[in-house]
Amino acid sequence: MDKINKTAIVIPARLHSTRLKNKLLLEVNSKPIIQWVYESAKKSKLAKRIIIATDSEEIYGKAQNFGAEVEMTSSEHKSGSDRIAEVAKRHPEFDYILNMQGDEPQITPEVIDLALDLIQNNPCDISTLVREITDIEQIESPNCVKCVFDKNFNALYFSRYPLPYPRNKEFAKYYAHIGMYGYKRDSLLKMTSFPQAEIEKAESLEQLRALYNGMQIKVGITDLNPTGIDTIEDFNKFKSIAQK
Repeated sequence: MDKINKTAIVIPARLHSTRLKNKLLLEVNSKPIIQWVYESAKKSKLAKRIIIATDSEEIYGKAQNFGAEVEMTSSEHKSGSDRIAEVAKRHPEFDYILNMQGDEPQITPEVIDLALDLIQNNPCDISTLVREITDIEQIESPNCVKCVFDKNFNALYFSRYPLPYPRNKEFAKYYAHIGMYGYKRDSLLKMTSFPQAEIEKAESLEQLRALYNGMQIKVGITDLNPTGIDTIEDFNKFKSIAQK
């Protein structure tokens, strides 16, 4: 119980997105996407507090309207983890912090708690999740981030490229990354104190900053296949699912 009281889910929420304008405020069944995510986080059994972290007055106001705890943050952050680190510095009572993406309304409480259980009960810096994929279109898509990990489920690398390279196809197994991170407090503050690594800039993947600096990322495997809202097609797909 003590770990639960010291655990927070922080949802970084930027208003401006490059591929789909103001996507977090788009409504499905009269609820904005950010509210769908928040309500899923509220069902977690392993976290006491849920905070939306934003640099947008519009998101701030909308979050207050549906009863969320919300905090304003700087507009200068380079990644979601940098944004939640600002929140963490205000809350020394948090020992464990989950970075949950504000544009993934299909993430379930069970999957959230899998990521939290990994960080609360393993000797690692960060936890995250993956799912096995076999669809060649997903494997080759740069929008689908792939993860390679060792026999102890510690991440070795993340890439937008199809890794491992299938020189011998019968041995090539692919895992798609689900962009959610559990942090121990000190690990979050340590990672976000480092400058952006070249591999992070090259792939545009913040978790590579942690690996570059020798931090340990523990990987959990799930069957969940959530649709992140990046394009109008993604939004319409989720809308169709939610309305059913």
